[in-house]
Amino acid sequence: MTQAQIIENTKNFVKQTLQHAEGGHDWFHIQRVLNNAQHIAKNENIDNFIVTLGALLHDIADSKFHNGNEKIGPNKARMFLKEQGVSEEITEHVVKIIQNISFKGGNEEQEFRSPELDVIQDADRLDALGAIGIARTFNYGGFKGRALYDPEIRPDLGMSKATYKSSSAPTINHFYEKLLLLKDRMNTQTGRQIAADRHKYMEEYLIQFNKEWNGKL
Repeated sequence: MTQAQIIENTKNFVKQTLQHAEGGHDWFHIQRVLNNAQHIAKNENIDNFIVTLGALLHDIADSKFHNGNEKIGPNKARMFLKEQGVSEEITEHVVKIIQNISFKGGNEEQEFRSPELDVIQDADRLDALGAIGIARTFNYGGFKGRALYDPEIRPDLGMSKATYKSSSAPTINHFYEKLLLLKDRMNTQTGRQIAADRHKYMEEYLIQFNKEWNGKL
């Protein structure tokens, strides 16, 4: 099977698997991350096949929607790639990307690094920033039934991985606990440039949000 056939099969597999996914983690999220990754990859020395597969499969079974189980996604990806006849070396690289791509809160150390992971991680983080990032954040907050904002509940910037995963804080807190931290955690120059612009947009949004919340017309 050619790489082009495997990529097409992967797209179909992901579309079908995420057909009823939450709006911020559906096929359109995957498509945006893939587009971001391909844009960033133009300036990086990477394996495009691995970047494409990793971007397509990075959220095939996000642990947030599987009771925090972080093994389902990697296992599902591994089984699919094996069925496609992808080499063990490439399969394991993609699996490690899936295992290490997510922001986990606190000072959790990433256990694996590669240029391909750097590209996909930046691509995924860019989709958490800017106008799309804001929309996704409130969509997920609504999906989880969270309050928009509560001035009495302050953002927790020192959360452990476990605390971060179990947090039910208001949606606005997520901007401070994750989204506004991403700009300084980008891996590539292209990612940093795009993140800076989207970060500024979010800061301006939060200023406007607070004005309206506090009745400053």
